[in-house]
Amino acid sequence: MSTLLKIAVAEPSVIIRSGVLAVLKRLTALNIQVLEIAEISQLNNSINKQKPDILIINPALLGMFSLQQLKNEANCKELKCIALQFAMADTSTLKAYDDIISIYDTAEQIKEKILRLNSFPDKQEEKHETLSSREKEIISYVVKGYTNKQIAEQLYLSTHTVITHRRNIANKLQIHSPAGLTIYAIVNKLVELDDIKK
Repeated sequence: MSTLLKIAVAEPSVIIRSGVLAVLKRLTALNIQVLEIAEISQLNNSINKQKPDILIINPALLGMFSLQQLKNEANCKELKCIALQFAMADTSTLKAYDDIISIYDTAEQIKEKILRLNSFPDKQEEKHETLSSREKEIISYVVKGYTNKQIAEQLYLSTHTVITHRRNIANKLQIHSPAGLTIYAIVNKLVELDDIKK
């Protein structure tokens, strides 16, 4: 069996925390030990005692504290941190995290992100490989000139979900303009040149 991977889930909401824990327990391909942190006031102490490999946390919970400060105070400098995103979050805040899990991610996507973090590949390389099929689909609509509302209608999603996907795409690829996305989409064969001209 693979090496034991200790994952701490820090979330005060029992519903959200239970959902993340349920997904992690379904990842039978991974040898995971889960640490549940319900009280954010116990975060430093729990991390210091348990020494998890990965921390999954809502970025809003840290408030004025930085991830680096948390790692230093908990004496756990090698800790990999995943942002649990279920609301709007500042892009600059999310850049400090090693990866982002959205509440819309599938169990397979979550497993891939954990595996990538555990093997510690080059961060730039990994970001280009993390696009989900839904995100690739959204890129194709963006480069064809669709608005967020039109994309939402085409894919039967809410506009908020489309905006969240677009933000995740920008963070993963570090591409923040439609022109840059167009070049990316053409190079990676997500769209044909003829599709864009229409």
